[in-house]
Amino acid sequence: MRLAESANIGPLQGNRMGGMSLAKDYLKVGEEVATALSEGRPVVALESTIISHGMPFPQNLDMARTVEADVRASGAVPATIALMNGRMVAGVAGRDLEELAEKGFSAAKASRRDLAGLLAGKRLAGTTVATTMQIAHLAGIRLFATGGIGGVHRGAEMSFDISADLLELGRTPVAVVCAGAKSILDIPKTLEVLETNGVPVLGFGTDRFPAFYLRDSGHRVDFQVADAEAAADFLRTQWALGMGGVLIGNPIREEDAMEAGYIDGVIAEALNDAEAGGIRGKDTTPFLLKRIFELTNGESLTSNIALVRNNARVAATIAVAFAGRRA
Repeated sequence: MRLAESANIGPLQGNRMGGMSLAKDYLKVGEEVATALSEGRPVVALESTIISHGMPFPQNLDMARTVEADVRASGAVPATIALMNGRMVAGVAGRDLEELAEKGFSAAKASRRDLAGLLAGKRLAGTTVATTMQIAHLAGIRLFATGGIGGVHRGAEMSFDISADLLELGRTPVAVVCAGAKSILDIPKTLEVLETNGVPVLGFGTDRFPAFYLRDSGHRVDFQVADAEAAADFLRTQWALGMGGVLIGNPIREEDAMEAGYIDGVIAEALNDAEAGGIRGKDTTPFLLKRIFELTNGESLTSNIALVRNNARVAATIAVAFAGRRA
């Protein structure tokens, strides 16, 4: 019996180990990104649901191009990630980027559970934090910049609405630079789930965990890193130990932050509207961000773009430091 059981282990392990090589059949890496990776130069992954579902056209296209320019100006190569024509694309550019921005909400929103179905159906899709992490890891990209991660939604004790981003961070060795968790979420519970999944939460130049539009959520991070070199040292150690992802909280700049009492009131109204409209699941975040945009007369979009750009610049400096240490 023991011999038979042992004989079954080998093929199963082989399938797991071969999974990444098989998945690469569905991966397309843009020429600029592929060249940078082959030469060991720093690359920063960028998600695309912020383009397809985060803001209206043409602001989304302008934002995408500006963020890519910020990454380049900081010494790294940008790799915007999306699903297109049955492929996971790391390095969406040119007309493809324009199409994603123009299609907007008509494109799908791809998280982990959706990946196979959307690829098989050759659907156009923006990728969430979770799926962008998957694809970045598959392509060999270690740093990823986004606006804010998904997390535990308010009322999750009844709805069990918890983002797949948190689980992905626990198992995929990619560092995510963000302005914390989105303010619409239950941040204390989000931090608890990150702890449960073994995800270290760093503060870039701060010991406080940011909350998207706000610099301080009222909660501390696990570790503070003073600069890009310190962050690169942490990442190198984390992955030398065979550990998973790292969350790096980078506060929105003071001049771009919103006033706490004002944005809290806006979020409360948007949450009430979502409840009244029966909005659930993965439709919740896009609805809330759109409603907050309307209620703030576009002020939230200005802050959103500013924090994404700030995160992209910081991610690029960490990618440069990490590439230098690795070399």
